Parts: sequence; structure tokens; C-alpha cells
Amino acid sequence: MTTAADISDALADALGGVQRLIRRRLRRDTPVPRLRGAQIELMRLVAANPGLRVSAAAKELYLAGNSVSTLVNQLTAAGLLRRETDPGDRRSALLLPTPEAEARLRDWQERRSALVHRHVDALSTDDQAALAAALPALRRLAESLREEVEEQ
Repeated sequence: MTTAADISDALADALGGVQRLIRRRLRRDTPVPRLRGAQIELMRLVAANPGLRVSAAAKELYLAGNSVSTLVNQLTAAGLLRRETDPGDRRSALLLPTPEAEARLRDWQERRSALVHRHVDALSTDDQAALAAALPALRRLAESLREEVEEQ
């Protein structure tokens, strides 16, 4: 009999493995400088929310403010983010993606989509249907995890 614990462990292993393999495969064709996962996540967040503050980015990414500041410094030095002084609070900086960051993110998203599509397309129809059927439950799981983190 399969228990919830068995499913939980297998799911965590499978999701982590898939994510790692996608990152490794995409990293091969990534232009220099290669970015770490946290850097890409910050760039994606800023591109989706131009003008975001460091503190808001830290909260959204569940990272310490100084960790996000370090990432911002790295991405700014690489020409992928820029800071602007917040006109409403001159002590704060607003984060904005550079055109190079936007181009890299578009390229990364297109390559990720093509990679995953190619492998999903190679699965049997039954496996594709099983993945599609699992998506709502996976989204609910993600939301539950997010809510738990936000309560802390």
C-alpha cells in the first residue's frame, strides 16, 4: 500500500530531480556570465515587477535582505539589473531589469519551454494525461507551501 509519506518523498525527489536536470541542461547553452538559480529567480521577479524594492524582493523570494542585496550587486555589476532611487523614499532603491536581462530571460524561457516540451512530447499519451491531471494538485500543493511559509 502506498502511503502519503511514500508519495510525499517520491514527489519531492522527482520534482527536485526534474528541476535540477532542467537547470543543468539549460546551463550548457547559457551565455556568459552564467547565472545561479537565485540570480535567475531575482531577475525573473524584477522583470515581472519593475520598480520592486529589495525588501519586497527578499520577502517574495523568502531570502534575507542582505542575500538579495548581494544578488542585486552581482546582477548590477553584470549589467543585468539597475537601481533607481525611489522618488517616494530616497533611502530606498527600485530595481529594474536592463534590456540585456530581458533578452536573456526571454531566451532562457524559450529554451526551457522547448526542452520540457520536447521531453513531454516524447512521453506516452497516458503519461501526458497523467501529468496534465496532476497539475491542479501540484498548484494546490505549491499554494499550501506558500501559505505555510508566509505564516512563519
